[in-house]
Amino acid sequence: MKSVHIVAAASLATCAQAFVPVHQQQHVRSAPLSVSALEPPTLAAAGSNSDDRTPLRQGSYVALITPMTPTGAIDLQQLRALLQFHLQAGTDGLCILGTTGEAAVMTMAERKAVLDVAVEEVKGKIPILVGTGTIDPEHVKEQTLQAIDCGCDASLVVTPYYVKPPQRALIKHFETMADLGLPVCIYNVPGRTGVDFLPENIAQVAGHPNIVAVKEATGDVSRVAQIQDACEKNGYKRDELLLLSGDDGTTDEFVIQGGHGCISVTANVAPSAMHQLMMAALKKDIDEVKRINAPLANLHQDEFIEANPIPIKWAVKRIGQIDCSYLRPPLDELAPEFQGTVESALRDAGLI
Repeated sequence: MKSVHIVAAASLATCAQAFVPVHQQQHVRSAPLSVSALEPPTLAAAGSNSDDRTPLRQGSYVALITPMTPTGAIDLQQLRALLQFHLQAGTDGLCILGTTGEAAVMTMAERKAVLDVAVEEVKGKIPILVGTGTIDPEHVKEQTLQAIDCGCDASLVVTPYYVKPPQRALIKHFETMADLGLPVCIYNVPGRTGVDFLPENIAQVAGHPNIVAVKEATGDVSRVAQIQDACEKNGYKRDELLLLSGDDGTTDEFVIQGGHGCISVTANVAPSAMHQLMMAALKKDIDEVKRINAPLANLHQDEFIEANPIPIKWAVKRIGQIDCSYLRPPLDELAPEFQGTVESALRDAGLI
């Protein structure tokens, strides 16, 4: 089954605990890949980079935005700068090409360009978790195989949205994607997908060696104990799965209750604070958690004043990390009437 060992993080390394399937414990860094948005994606054999993976671990993962030019092209130069910003700030892991990264409106060639840059900049330094989930299982497979080919460390696979598959179909879906060979983080976000993968059924797939984590975005912190209890009932360890909060407003309590970290929108603008918050929560240092989180409270809320990633992309521009807050249709840049609210939250957090 999945084993646990310590992997050095950017800072406070002793608190960064990795969850590692046996088959991927060896880590040997390979040469970085070149970047080209024009090359067609090459799909590798399943598991071809299995000896070159950084295991997922505890801490703060940034749900990274994708910087774009005013005409909507992906700005790879600013993407590189953002990745270096997060390395220097102590971000524990990278979650790229998710909802916050506008992956739903990217081509496969654009995805490859983004992944190649991520691999070149951070491979072997922090885990690269890439969103490969969508509604069509064949597209999930295509995107997952591309992530393997590019050298990513794990896939974030959301429950198929809109079609509302039953629980038995969700079990089959995640096992099928895990069979491709890349470690899988299950993404449960019923507020967006319309389907809730229940704890007792998550526990049914916990024994798969490539299902290693869950991003739980219901905002219900009791899910931590529910998933752990269900794993134990099924004969697995309580910490069989790495549990990551997908709800910034409840992330502190999620980890205090036994979770292992977060995949954070707030971390786009406050990466150091989110890392420190997770380290304090993992130590169950309640006073330190309150001290760190209090200035972030309005930001956790107001970054969703319009649909994510509209406000957070504007916020990243406002703190000077990108030049443009353009979002591809059907989204749009933050409405002027909300800009003052987000700016006030940034000011409360000491970010401007």
